[in-house]
Formats: sequence, C-alpha cells, structure tokens
Amino acid sequence: MPLTICTAQLNYVVGDMPGNARRIIDAARQAYALGARLVVTPELSICGYAAEDLFLRPAFIAACDDAVAAVARELAGLKGLHVVVGHPSGGDMRSRSVQVQQRHNAASVLREGRVVARYAKRELPNYQVFDERRYFTPGSEAVVFEIEGVRLALLVCEDAWFDEPVEHACAAGAQVLVVTNASPFHAGKGGERLARMGARARKAGLPLLYAHLVGGQDEVVFDGGSFAVGADGALAARAPAFAEDLFMVQAETDSRGSVHVSGAVAEAPADEAELWHALVLGVRDYVGKNGFPGVLLGLSGGIDSALVLAVAVDALGPQAVRAVMMPSPYTADISCIDAREMAQRLGVRYDEIAIAPMFEAFREALAGEFAGLTEDTTEENLQARIRGVLLMAMSNKFGSIVLTTGNKSEMATGYCTLYGDMAGGFAVIKDLLKTRVFQLARWRNRHDPYGRGANPIPERIITRPPSAELRPDQTDQDSLPPYEVLDAILERYMEEDQDLDAIAAAGYERAVVERVARLIRINEYKRRQAPVGIRVTHRSFGKDWRYPITGRFRP
Repeated sequence: MPLTICTAQLNYVVGDMPGNARRIIDAARQAYALGARLVVTPELSICGYAAEDLFLRPAFIAACDDAVAAVARELAGLKGLHVVVGHPSGGDMRSRSVQVQQRHNAASVLREGRVVARYAKRELPNYQVFDERRYFTPGSEAVVFEIEGVRLALLVCEDAWFDEPVEHACAAGAQVLVVTNASPFHAGKGGERLARMGARARKAGLPLLYAHLVGGQDEVVFDGGSFAVGADGALAARAPAFAEDLFMVQAETDSRGSVHVSGAVAEAPADEAELWHALVLGVRDYVGKNGFPGVLLGLSGGIDSALVLAVAVDALGPQAVRAVMMPSPYTADISCIDAREMAQRLGVRYDEIAIAPMFEAFREALAGEFAGLTEDTTEENLQARIRGVLLMAMSNKFGSIVLTTGNKSEMATGYCTLYGDMAGGFAVIKDLLKTRVFQLARWRNRHDPYGRGANPIPERIITRPPSAELRPDQTDQDSLPPYEVLDAILERYMEEDQDLDAIAAAGYERAVVERVARLIRINEYKRRQAPVGIRVTHRSFGKDWRYPITGRFRP
C-alpha cells in the first residue's frame, strides 16, 4: 500500500498561535479521514512567517511551545498519524528557559501525542528579505523518521538548496526528502524553485516533496504551489498556486526499495496571471488580517489608480471598495469621465470632491510668504497634499485603509509627493515598474480571474499619455525619460546592481543613466516614509533595499 502524504498548504497568520494550531488540527483530521498518515505543514507554520523580532521575546517562544503541545494533544487519538509542524524552538519546553544561543527554526514530528523527532534548520538565509541569522542558530543533525516502511528526511527551505544537509540526510538512510518552506514570491520564482528542487532530487537520487506556504504577510506574498518531484527530477505532482489546499501525494515503494511519488498536477499560472494573483492575495490578506472594513483610494482617471482599483475589487469585492475623484483646476474633463466609467463598470461607490476651493485657500494663505516668486512644484505638491489630507480624513472617519497608487518607477525617481499621493496605508503597485503597469492593465482587460467582469479599465485610460495633472498640459515625460528607457535602466541599476559604465555600454545614453542614478540616490528619504507595499520582484524598495539617506558615495 502506498503511503499517503498531505501538505497542509494553508494561510497562516503571524502571531496567531491558537488559530494556526486549530487550522493544523482541522486539516490533519480531514487529511487523516482521506487516508493520509503524514501531514506536512510549511516552515514556521505554528507562528506564521516571518515573525521578525517577536522571535526575540521569550513569551512568544513559550506561546509557540504551547501551540505545538496543543496540536500533539488534540491529534493523539489518530493512530499512526504523523504531523510535521514548523515552529521556533528556544530551549527546554518543560522549563520554558529560552537560550538565545539555542534558538532554532525547527520542524517537529508529532505522533500520537508526542514529539518523536525535531529537526533544526541548518542553512539560515540572510539576503533579500531574509534575516534569519538575527534570530536563529543553525542546526547540525540530520533527522530521518519512518512511516509504514518509508524513511523520510526533514529539511527546512534553504537546506534543500545546499549539498551538505541533503548528503547527511541520504547518509542517514532517507528514501524521501520532505522540505518545509516559506519562500516569498517574486516573478519567476516558481520556475526557479522547481528547477532547483528537480536538480536536487536528481543529484540525491531521491524523490522530494516541497511543502509551501500560501498567503500575504506585510510586503511579502507566499504563492503556494507545493509540489513533488521524482528521483529523476521530473514533476510528479503540484498543488494550485495562490490558494489553500490539502495537497495529497502517494509515495509507493517498489521491489527494489525505491520510492516513487505521484499525485494531481495543477497548472502553473502564466507570468501576468501570477503577478495579478500575487497582488490580489497581498491586498486581501493585508486588509483582512489587519481587520480593516474596506479600502478607499483616490481615483484620478490615470492608469496607476485604475490598476489599483481593479486589484482591490478582485481582492475584496466592490462592496468593500470606495473610489474618490478629487479634481483640481488642471484635471481634464476626460479624466473625470473615465474615472466615473470605471467605477461604474466595477460597481464601487464613487464620490467627487473638488479641491479647487481648498487649493485657492492655501495659495491665498501663502501669498504673502511667496510674494514675488513664480509658481513651481510647490503649488503642484499642494494639490497632491490636499488630496492626501482628504483621503486620510475619510480613512479616520470610516476606518477604511487608504491604498496608495504609486508605482516603482515613481518611487525610484521621487516622482511622487511626500504627504500627498504617498499618504496612505498600503502601496499595492509599489514594486511594479510603469511598463509592467500597462502590461497588467491590458492583461486584466482580457481576463476575468475573479468573476468581477472583463474590461474594467476604459481603453482611453491605458492609451492616454500619463500625467499627474498638476499644471496645464503636463505629462510624466516632461520630467522623466520615456518609461521604456527609464524602466530598463532601473532594472539594471536597482534590481541587478549594474554599475553606470555597464548600463551605458548596453546602449543607454550616459547622461540619462547618471540622471536616473542621481534621482534614485536623492529620493531615498521619501521611500523611507512610504507605506509598506507588495513585493513582486526579486529586489523591491523595502527589506531588499537598505541604502543610507546621508552619504557621499557616487556609484
């Protein structure tokens, strides 16, 4: 008889140890009824990933210990069931003593009320969004346990990317590698994972089960898509991406003692689809897990706010989304027309608040101070800041969180107003370059992944030249290089760390490259004050990007 293994690919909440434990218990009981005798949960499933400096608090570790004990106790009556739970381990569970030097990122095997094995993660990542060496000490021992004649080795996430932990597992007699994971999403990451784990399985000559997390946590998104590969590295089973799932895999031993894995294979989403699902999941979980009743945003008639509105409606439904148009003296009539049409298409509440009277009041109040000076970006920024004040006032009054609408190109170059269009609580497209914004808008008009209606974005919003509409006849390209050029330079400089010489040698005008680099450098102070936003590339402005505001190095 084959061994049935279930991956509980669930959406856990950081710090909700009782809730996470309950989800694991319920999933394990359901999987057991379906024949599973091993249930695997993702990395740090008991406490959620990542709990950051909560790991430094003894009370947090103790609460995790209590939750592990609760899972073991409540599943004690399910004979033969093994459950792998991820949790921080900080010392002796009985004495509750927490030794900082011994805090581990652990995975424990529970069976019939007891912890029968415990593995400590060996390879602690400390790059991109990862900071695990701040919190954990690496383990050193292999852990292999047996169920119905099948010997399974535990690995935690990064361990499977390195030779030594796998070699030790093989030496300890493993027949199957079980890898628990919390691997943040970025575009293309799913294919990279599958390729690396396939290569790892081939080198070890063993099948591999990759048990992954799903859900949004602040700026990161976990995309699910747990999978199994055979000893030849070929895909044998895959769970759906961006969705909870009890993912079942059959592990069958042949007459030679080799184990073969199999299961259903869900289709992987295409490039634009996975980006869209990541944004939707990021919004849904940030709003839902933080208890906001809904969202509101300033709808300008431009492409960025249009895309954010479409994402918000797909994530939350139209009843939880409110759009506010705040025309200034420079707002084109067609911007109002397009904004109204889009709000109508998506069925959201739409309001208009003209800011001209407030703008004039500000100018009048400042007239004495600014006497003899020409109007410039000061007056442009006043309009953006009036809008920010209005949106935040509505947020305070009604409890909805303000979604900001700035994209990565703007955040990089400072083409945004501090305390204006940057005012809000969650930056949905903060990690999308402007060219990608256009691509996703066109994709969403062709597809309706959540049943909210096709073609939500009026075509004119996509085809009009982008403009902040803060002065007569303004377009973005008055202040910035063409987005095709700007975004290509940003990808090379910011995401790939290429130097200016290399970028210029690739065919970009040196003066433009230097200008873009300077804009990135001088606008770091703005980005430090920007709301948290969804990470969808391998290098975002957030945990991935840690540059000084004050400094004299000129790359």
